[in-house]
Amino acid sequence: MSEFTSLLKSRRSANKFVTGVTIEDKELDEIFQLTKFVPSAFNLQHAHYVVVKDHEQKQKVYEAANKQYKVETASAVIVVLGNKDAYKDVAKINEGSLNLGILSKQEYDMTVSSVLEFYETRGESFQRDEAIRNASLSAMAMMLIAKDKGWDTCPMIGFDPDALSDILQIPDSYVPAMLIAIGIEDTTSMRPRGYRKPVAEFVSYNKF
Repeated sequence: MSEFTSLLKSRRSANKFVTGVTIEDKELDEIFQLTKFVPSAFNLQHAHYVVVKDHEQKQKVYEAANKQYKVETASAVIVVLGNKDAYKDVAKINEGSLNLGILSKQEYDMTVSSVLEFYETRGESFQRDEAIRNASLSAMAMMLIAKDKGWDTCPMIGFDPDALSDILQIPDSYVPAMLIAIGIEDTTSMRPRGYRKPVAEFVSYNKF
């Protein structure tokens, strides 16, 4: 069994964490230094992470997350945001490639105009969907990276996004995609892994 296969199978959603475990900023930075290599549409890098470690702030997030115990016991709670306006940064993101000669001026201008048109013509609903899609793609990789470094995680959708936005002063252009509780799992009462469908039940070839 490869290291990645072992990692994938060992990562589970932790519902309870060992209390009092501190995760240092340095350790989180190491996780995010790898997370930045996750793919995103047009390399727009829609994801933004807000790490909540401060006790008072975490209590407020706990309230906004329906008082779920895992939020209280986690070493940190990470809010995964998607930037609905990420496409507006296309020029800035590609400037380096232009200056290094990787892109010609014609290719650069074409890239900028085509990406702007792609998002603007599809409207706000598409921009929101894209923000959540790309933030979720980043978040899954981030959880695997965290597991590789010895940290357990749990993705969560049970929260009030409006309350969360108020607490953390999240700009209107960002949509909360999920919360990720991170820490060391308390395995004293860990449940067996949940049922997984056989491949034939969720994979089709050439047509549904």
